[in-house]
Amino acid sequence: MSAEVRRSMRPNGYSLVELLAVLAILGVLAAMAMPLAQISAERSREAELKRALWEIRDALDAWHEAQLAGAIAPPPGANPNGPAYPPTLHALTLLQPDLRPAHRGESLRFLRRVPADPFADPTLDPEQGWGLRSYASEATKPAPGTEVYDVHSRAPGLALNGVPLSQW
Repeated sequence: MSAEVRRSMRPNGYSLVELLAVLAILGVLAAMAMPLAQISAERSREAELKRALWEIRDALDAWHEAQLAGAIAPPPGANPNGPAYPPTLHALTLLQPDLRPAHRGESLRFLRRVPADPFADPTLDPEQGWGLRSYASEATKPAPGTEVYDVHSRAPGLALNGVPLSQW
């Protein structure tokens, strides 16, 4: 038999050993990629948490400044000598009439909607997912009160940097 005839009689395709080797390599690569994908997803949720905290805290500060400037009235029942912060997070989403003479007839809104905590239960209302801190409570022991001075995540666990999510 000539070499050409022998080559044409050889079966085409891959052997079982070659296929198993390729599958083993693909399995190892997939196993290496999984932790990276999980870390990337966690990092994305942490970035979303950070953005939501900034958004809420900026709105709280804007409310405080507007009330001190006389642009908005204190909430009903608020202590006139107390801190000038909103009674709830929902109050930041409501239209507030601008009381400054140069802005009569205009309104202020500090948030379009309360952002959700990405680590909270998704079935909860976004406002219920946040831990609230009043002006009178200590930073190390945040507690709700008659006004919302600050917010924090109520999610258990640590961030990728080792800091508890509740301390962000």
